[in-house]
Amino acid sequence: MRVLVAGSTGVIGARLMPLLEAVGHEAIGLSRSGRGPGRTLAADALDRDALSRAVREAAPDTVVNLLTAIPAAPDPKHLARDFALTNRLRTEGTRNLYAAARKAGAARVVAQGLAYAYQPADGLADEDAPLWTEHTPKQFAPVLSALIDLETTTADADGLVLRFGHLYGPGSAYAPDGSFTAQVRAGKVPVVGGGRSVLSFTHADDAATAIVAALDKDLTGVLNVVDDTPVPMADFLTGYARMLDAPAPRHVPAALARLAVGGWGVAFMNGLRGADNARARLRLDWRPRHPSWVHGIEAGGTASRDAA
Repeated sequence: MRVLVAGSTGVIGARLMPLLEAVGHEAIGLSRSGRGPGRTLAADALDRDALSRAVREAAPDTVVNLLTAIPAAPDPKHLARDFALTNRLRTEGTRNLYAAARKAGAARVVAQGLAYAYQPADGLADEDAPLWTEHTPKQFAPVLSALIDLETTTADADGLVLRFGHLYGPGSAYAPDGSFTAQVRAGKVPVVGGGRSVLSFTHADDAATAIVAALDKDLTGVLNVVDDTPVPMADFLTGYARMLDAPAPRHVPAALARLAVGGWGVAFMNGLRGADNARARLRLDWRPRHPSWVHGIEAGGTASRDAA
């Protein structure tokens, strides 16, 4: 199968491209620069004509939509600003990509979504749970709107959205040289309020294997692609600091933290709902290689001081 990976230089794309080739697919990357692993074409997804030419040249059977432009260290107080380009890629860029894919004769699309945009509630969220459309934190509102647009556009194209959790692995904020890891090592990530958010992680390699599993399945809709071990934020921050031999995180009242990180920063620490992966395991016949964030981080060597 000829697979076009739009966003092939990102955290997932860099792991997906060689995996596609290893299992017998022909992988063609797409990035703004034209640089990346394997054969990569140059086009900006916001340039409709250039994108159409690149997709036509690739002539893919399937398009994998990994279009993002997320900064290495987004500021939670200014999340809407920092995600403005990613929001455009998830809306305008996605529409351009799918229009080009239709013209080029691509049979289907698989897109990257988000598994921690669910309305806060007790328990893990399955794919039928509502997204965070009530009392949405102001800075997160345009991000959520773009995600909903992405899912709607993908559904209209009879495609599949894989909702990934907190993404970690090489090239991510949680990598040995990642921004979040550096902040934890420096003791700069406190537990805000009770740290009640529940985090569901996804290793980049597990995201890649789920995409490969989806290629030969005639599936539409959305699936949560996350690990098996959701963890409360407070436990994660304490455990991660211990793994890094970093200072234990301080506890900061939510009202005080709001001045530094804004409403979204506080909500991120206390409002996120974990996700259930049972449907993805069944429908994709997929299992995470890294069943927990602890397993994945230890396997990647992040816990070693020498890796910093």
